Amino acid sequence: MYSAFERPAALIAGVMWKSKFAVLAVAALATPANAVPVVPNFSSGQLTQTTTSRSVISESIVSEDYATGWQYTVSGTGISLDGASIEPSAIINTNTTAASGITTKWTGLDVNNKPNWTLTQPGGSFQFQSSYSGPGLQNRTTITRTIETDTTIESVSVFSQ
Repeated sequence: MYSAFERPAALIAGVMWKSKFAVLAVAALATPANAVPVVPNFSSGQLTQTTTSRSVISESIVSEDYATGWQYTVSGTGISLDGASIEPSAIINTNTTAASGITTKWTGLDVNNKPNWTLTQPGGSFQFQSSYSGPGLQNRTTITRTIETDTTIESVSVFSQ
């Protein structure tokens, strides 16, 4: 093996050999890292985005026209009134319109008690016209419609380097 003088020399050489690796390892860890710039590998491009939406609106519009009074018209020739007044007696009606659920009150003509008219010359010529327009629902308009709207938005972005 080793003599008394060779052994310490071999131990010192071994320690020195291990120290070189330790110094190299520490030197490798202490070296600063340099960043490499990122360079895109394209020269131009295009980005397309499409957005689509749909809107559906359903609606029902109901319009009702009411007369709240009445109109009685008499005209002619060769006729006369049998009573004291041309104005017939009135009655008050209460009605509920089933379609809309609206309760209304109005004044109407009592057709059982309207004035009587007679010929002024029996057998002679005459002309007689009588009309009555009563209160209540005169006109109802119902509009039901659906409105559909489709919207498409397309965005295009063009870029280059």
